Amino acid sequence: MDRPTMRVWIIFLLCLAGQAFAASITEEQPILDEPVVEEEPIMEEDEVMPEGGANPVQVETGEFDEAIEIIEEDVNAENPCLNHHCKKGKVCEVDEENTPMCVCQDPTSCPASVGEFEHVCATDNTTYDSSCHFFAHKCSLEGTKKGHKLHLDYIGPCKFIEPCLDAELNEFPLRMRDWLKNVLVTLYERDEENNLLTEKQKLRVKKIYENEKRLQAGDHSLDLLAHDFEKNYNMYIFPVHWQFGQLDQHPIDGFLSHTELAPLRAPLIPMEHCTTRFFEQCDSDSDKYIALEEWAKCFGIKDQDVDKDLVI
Repeated sequence: MDRPTMRVWIIFLLCLAGQAFAASITEEQPILDEPVVEEEPIMEEDEVMPEGGANPVQVETGEFDEAIEIIEEDVNAENPCLNHHCKKGKVCEVDEENTPMCVCQDPTSCPASVGEFEHVCATDNTTYDSSCHFFAHKCSLEGTKKGHKLHLDYIGPCKFIEPCLDAELNEFPLRMRDWLKNVLVTLYERDEENNLLTEKQKLRVKKIYENEKRLQAGDHSLDLLAHDFEKNYNMYIFPVHWQFGQLDQHPIDGFLSHTELAPLRAPLIPMEHCTTRFFEQCDSDSDKYIALEEWAKCFGIKDQDVDKDLVI
């Protein structure tokens, strides 16, 4: 990946620091899919290769909160909906008894998108004007097989994603490890009074930042990245654990579900066509979740160096 793309990636993950938001993964990626609730038979969707482009930098926190619903008990007598929060795709309305309830949002009530960077591609190969439009449509299919399988796939209009070859798949973790290390270093450099990292995280990153042998950020060859990983292996252990901790949030249980993986996966797919296959491969036991041990192995971290205490 070239330097402009590298900067896009770092900027995006800067926005992600300390925040994990949820989304869903494509039907073609069963490793992170959830059990289907067979309630209403629906004809299967035709599978078509996507087209288009993407700009992941514009993603806002909470863009993918598909599976999170928070309902507070403190209800305002005059407007019960003030303190009643609904998940993406739903809005609050009151019934005849003035009781708040969540109902599917009308897609026409969503704000009009101001540019292609707000568009999203779903697993039905449809480009939606925004995540608001997508989740409103998904809500209308709630309780059906089609609705269960429909997920937000990636940021930007649908586009053709080239198949990932075996050789390319082997190269993917080389770049990814280097990105994670550089993202942490960038967060550390900008962390004065910004609370981008916790104190424990700062101590870990400080050791990497001050190490004179650290490979500086740049457009490096794959051979150099592979050599640096072998020579400075210890510098990569914490960044891999850190990213797992950033994603494992809903709930914090030591496993990554499809909703938790989305903040990393959805913006990355348009830039890295091996993203989907890489994360499929990570689920080595095919249980639809990626455990810390599986995650670490994907990035070449040795079994004896996997440490839950590093997920801080």
